[in-house]
Amino acid sequence: MRILLLLTALALPAAAAELPVRRVTLSNAGLMQIECEGELAADAGLELRAPLEAVDDLLKSMLLRDPAGQVQEVRLAAQDLAAEAFRGLPLRPADFESRASLMRALRGQVVTAGDVTGRLLDAEEGEAGLRVTLLTEAGLRLLLLREGEQLRLADPALAGQLARAADALAAGRSADMRRLSIRIIGATAPRRVGLTYVTAAPLWKPSWRLVLPPEGQGQGEARLQGWAVVENHSGADWEGVQLTLVSGNPAAYAQPLYTPVQLARPVLPVRGAAPVTVEPDTGPRPAPPAPLAEAMADAKRFERSAAPAAAAAAPPVAALAEAAVEASPGRIAFALPGPVTIRGGETANLPFLDTRLPAERLWWVQDLAARHPLDAVRLTNASGHVLPDGLAALYGATSGTEAGAWLGDAELRAVAPGEQRLLAFARNRDLQLSQAAETSEQPLRVDVRRNLVEVALARREAVALAVDPQGARGRMVIDLPRREGAKPLFPVAAEGEFGLRTETLLDGAAATLRFAWEREAVQRVTLWDPGLGDPEVLPWRGLDLEQGLRRLPGGPGSLETLQALLQRLPADAPGRERLAGLVAALAEARRLLERARGAIRGAVVAEAALDRARAAVEDRSGPAKEEARRQLNAASLAAGRAGATADAAWEAWQRAAQAVRAQTG
Repeated sequence: MRILLLLTALALPAAAAELPVRRVTLSNAGLMQIECEGELAADAGLELRAPLEAVDDLLKSMLLRDPAGQVQEVRLAAQDLAAEAFRGLPLRPADFESRASLMRALRGQVVTAGDVTGRLLDAEEGEAGLRVTLLTEAGLRLLLLREGEQLRLADPALAGQLARAADALAAGRSADMRRLSIRIIGATAPRRVGLTYVTAAPLWKPSWRLVLPPEGQGQGEARLQGWAVVENHSGADWEGVQLTLVSGNPAAYAQPLYTPVQLARPVLPVRGAAPVTVEPDTGPRPAPPAPLAEAMADAKRFERSAAPAAAAAAPPVAALAEAAVEASPGRIAFALPGPVTIRGGETANLPFLDTRLPAERLWWVQDLAARHPLDAVRLTNASGHVLPDGLAALYGATSGTEAGAWLGDAELRAVAPGEQRLLAFARNRDLQLSQAAETSEQPLRVDVRRNLVEVALARREAVALAVDPQGARGRMVIDLPRREGAKPLFPVAAEGEFGLRTETLLDGAAATLRFAWEREAVQRVTLWDPGLGDPEVLPWRGLDLEQGLRRLPGGPGSLETLQALLQRLPADAPGRERLAGLVAALAEARRLLERARGAIRGAVVAEAALDRARAAVEDRSGPAKEEARRQLNAASLAAGRAGATADAAWEAWQRAAQAVRAQTG
């Protein structure tokens, strides 16, 4: 029998053509660029079959080249065909196994069989035909439907849904493939069109054969052969295609454009009256200091001078149907130009913008330690409205070696009108970079206090970046990190999450770029250890002089540090004269401390000899004892003289220490 409820809901598709593959470019980034080309009739669309796993890449990168037509839309079935097609229906895919099971799944629906209309209660397959039970106004009616008789649903919307469900079941038999239909309008004659897209692919794998010259021959020739292993996992035959193998380092991303994404929304609580908090008035604040304002003005002037020139014409690609833009504060709306029909279970890819923006190709250094910079483009949003976030596939211009070639992917973050964005899409392995860092200090002023010298230092931290463009000319943008408390000594074009951005122009020759930061630091030098007490009353007896030498005025360490600072301090630096006097006083204290140190060592040796002489007197007897007493008297006189010398030398040092204290008072 004919069941019209399954056949009346779907319109026949418009004529569509599949373009043959002409060129394939394989990249060592695990991607391939496929270019299809052929003749297309005036009223025809395009059809493309692709593996399910490649649909995300197709939606991201598909580019149509058409001299006359305008892309209206791209459509394909939903990712989960059956789930979407049967959503909201009173039956499931298993109900299509037989007409009886289909009728039983539709129990309760109003149907018409012949001249009888009623609600479908049951259906059973018999030898004579399909037995259907209907509930009519007059009661139950049992009907026998034979081949060729019709059973019609009274609800046309439900009939259309059932037809689409049947279509989804048919398409689901090849669930690992998808058909994309591209609708093109505006063309009045046949023309040659091209379709380009980028998708994942197995890496092409190079291997080499190197034949060396005979041993002992000296200077000779070696023969190198390269071989490439290539797999075709595209889902389509490559017949007479132009194959290109590319070795590069483009940025490439995957994005789940084909997968439905549900965003979680925050739950807004019911709110009562909020507490009132008032900040106390602290009065007006003064304007920023003049140097800061001047620095900000200089940065803005530099930024204006570095603005890029207007971009050249865009590649000759097919025009898109552009939406009308309605913008309001914090909101932007794109109104599509015509009516859009998206049936349940379908996915549509609809164009909404086709504009031209100023652009500048440049190099971008994000990491000073990187060996190569990034290839990038700087876009200026001249559209007059916000450009939303998205993933961009970048292609080459209309002429030159990059013509029509996919160059890489880039993430475009939301751009307000008039703003600029840098989009990096590949690593430039022709341009070489290397960097080195250094730190230097310059004393600025000195403040001498009691037992303490404070030196204000200008600490400069510098980075040198060697660049070899190998003859290439262009602009380079360099992002440098902020350094807390340090002032940059180079022109800053912009600041952001990237840190400090500066720019320079390369003329093709190797160059060294230097970037410095300056901060003020304080170095503190103590002259003696207060834990030892007052040096003027400190006795040398009982003091471990060798261990405590650095803790005394004039001891090693502080004098050498201050002498080095004095040599580097500018002649007109504040506090320099006082530091010079202090260094002279410390040098004198050092001289007298060394003299006292030698005298004290002599006194210690004499005291040790006296102790040995006393012990000898106690241990001897008779004539030996008398000799020991004579030596004891001599040792006592020597110890007295050595002690007096040490005392005098120590007192001289103490007077020098008092002079040091006077310099710091």
